[in-house]
Amino acid sequence: MSKMLALCGALALAAVGAADARPFTATDLARQERVSDPRISPDGRFVAYNVRSTDWEGNRGVNALWVLERAQAGAPPRLIRDQEKAATSPRWSADGQWLYFLSSRSGSTQVWRTPASGAETRQVTSLPLDVAFYRLAPDGRALVVAVSVHPDCDTLSCSKAKDDAKAKEKTTGVLYDSTTTRFWDTYLDGRFVELFAVKLGGDTPPTDGVALTRGYQADIVTKPEGNDSSFVISHDGASVFFAAAASGSSQGMGPLRSLYAVPLDASTAPRRLDPAAQTSDGELALAPDGSRLAYLSTKGSVFTAPRARVMIRELATGTTHELAPAFDRSPSALAWSADSGTLYAVAEDLGQNRIFALNAATGAVKPLTGDGHVASVDVAKGVVVYSRDALDSPAQIFELRGGGARALTHVGADSMAQTPFSAFEQFEFTGWNGESVHGYVVKPADYQAGRKYPVAFLIHGGPHGSFGNAWSYRWNPQVWAGMGYAAVMIDFHGSSGYGEAFAKSIVGHWGDRPLEDLQKGWAYALGRYSFLDGDHACALGGSYGGYMVAWIAGNWTQPWKCLVNHDGVFDIRLMSYSTDIPGFQQAQNETPTWEKPEEVERFNPIDHVAEWRVPMLVVHSGRDDRVPLDQGMGAYGAAQLRHVPSELLYFPDENHWVLKPQNSVEWYATVQAWMKRWLEAG
Repeated sequence: MSKMLALCGALALAAVGAADARPFTATDLARQERVSDPRISPDGRFVAYNVRSTDWEGNRGVNALWVLERAQAGAPPRLIRDQEKAATSPRWSADGQWLYFLSSRSGSTQVWRTPASGAETRQVTSLPLDVAFYRLAPDGRALVVAVSVHPDCDTLSCSKAKDDAKAKEKTTGVLYDSTTTRFWDTYLDGRFVELFAVKLGGDTPPTDGVALTRGYQADIVTKPEGNDSSFVISHDGASVFFAAAASGSSQGMGPLRSLYAVPLDASTAPRRLDPAAQTSDGELALAPDGSRLAYLSTKGSVFTAPRARVMIRELATGTTHELAPAFDRSPSALAWSADSGTLYAVAEDLGQNRIFALNAATGAVKPLTGDGHVASVDVAKGVVVYSRDALDSPAQIFELRGGGARALTHVGADSMAQTPFSAFEQFEFTGWNGESVHGYVVKPADYQAGRKYPVAFLIHGGPHGSFGNAWSYRWNPQVWAGMGYAAVMIDFHGSSGYGEAFAKSIVGHWGDRPLEDLQKGWAYALGRYSFLDGDHACALGGSYGGYMVAWIAGNWTQPWKCLVNHDGVFDIRLMSYSTDIPGFQQAQNETPTWEKPEEVERFNPIDHVAEWRVPMLVVHSGRDDRVPLDQGMGAYGAAQLRHVPSELLYFPDENHWVLKPQNSVEWYATVQAWMKRWLEAG
């Protein structure tokens, strides 16, 4: 079965006329405004959200906050803070009188607020260190802030003094004795993201806070994609609940995260809520009536995509139970309805990312959104607001009310009307083990029936990821379509959004089951879509996708004219020791490398270099600690030593992702030149 999905690009094309349309480019993508983090006021009247624009000359993104009034259809939104002050993280007070946000207007990142009218702004905190995340107490008299500090300090000023003293030292050596020495793109320096209580209400912004997690040696908010769902303040304002790994544990080994409670006045140390639990818990959501705490819980290694179960904890009794145990999806975010009767969960589902409504009493599950990718959700007064993107649309803010969806924003509509997006279709075929596998095909921008087009065969990372119906600001199929290529993506076994068993099936099988899906998906797509030119195709992948490209180079060479390997794993044996998360490779290999090296070598690309012959472009970054630089250098060196046509694109200032706008454009330009060289060669 296949399903054609609706396009917004056709409407945009009609608006400007076919003669004015042009292909979508990497520069268009890099300059695009990015909408995120919608927050609805408690009375349902206003929606605040973030828009990130591009400072092209500064080679960076800049943030601003906007507020729109829902009831005034067509009314323009209101700018709360100008872009140069980097305003982010809008949060409404419980009475809806104030909109709080983070801004660097004062020279450091602090909490500010403005009335709903936006008439003026006022600095709320003046702390000695940057605020990373914050939560407002229900009565508005206190904040809980997450700040990177030295765990042995009682106050923020103590940590600031230690930072200042360290900056004056002339020595640069660092001695480690833990498994993890670095994480993501930063070497560990003894600081952790901890929680502090900050009292409000005085005439001047408070300048310090009280440590709620003093001595705790673990990040309360994990990097790089953690958020304020790691902690919540109780309804009565007396306690803070948070999720964290055990103090002193190595985050690179995937330790369990447990639930804790600590008094807001720090009168006692944090208390683990369930000392016997053998689960990893997080994504906290407190019911508006204050009676229940919802959270997500996984069993087994967090590195093998266990299903995230929705759990409910009765705060009065401490009893817990799973809500909707038959729901075989893994939510990533939770939000309560205003009456505490419904729990909204955002979860991947067959190539989409939907909002599901879970009845808090019965566990009945109902999908509320259809196609597309929901990134965030907020709820008030019977209204659900969310950000939604898709393969043919960057994120916009929508609302659900009365069973229907309505777009609230149209950010960037004028510029997107000049570059209408290409049509796409989801398809389904029989893959490994006779099981259904899904994929997508995107037509080239200049598509004409009866013609054949060269193909970009895109392979996602993770490996527990998805190339589904979602917009991307890094690997975006619409850019390849704008180059004149058709794009094909396969959600092979191991991908997320198809159930726990499907995701876990890749564990111990990196090189066989996904490869079989890719081969069968490629054959199916060629048979179904006559416009695909199978004789002129390039396979491209990043991270695990880069691993698969290196694996393909020695195990599936026949159809490909070229390969692109971005930040890919080349030597699993070395990767299992050198990555910033060595526990990941152990879990994926189902064994420590030293115990069963034959299992590691079973699917190791480095052992198949003798078969390499397809031209390969290798891309790697100097600050990538997830897949360290030696992996990319090894792949490039192997290709060069084998006299395989090859090039290396190196970014010294990027991490596992290429984030700077001009670097992103250079990335695409280099890839395009590489593909043109080999796909037009014959």
